[in-house]
Amino acid sequence: MTALDEGRLARLITALPPAPQAWVRAAQELPLARAELEDIVARAEADAEFRSRLVADLESALAADGHEPTPALVQLLRVRFKSK
Repeated sequence: MTALDEGRLARLITALPPAPQAWVRAAQELPLARAELEDIVARAEADAEFRSRLVADLESALAADGHEPTPALVQLLRVRFKSK
């Protein structure tokens, strides 16, 4: 990309309205949520009892393990376990 292209791109980006606050907050929370999701999946793969509890009652198993069973987390885990 040339300097002229970079300058034009910078002007175009500057002209955009700011991102909605909810998008900013979600982007800030994403790394932590992804790490939590990966930890839960890894534990379920390594611990048959935990995996059984997740399959039987996902929300209760998450809460009992100290995770907030948010709708987004529950949905991601359902999709993740369905694909395995």
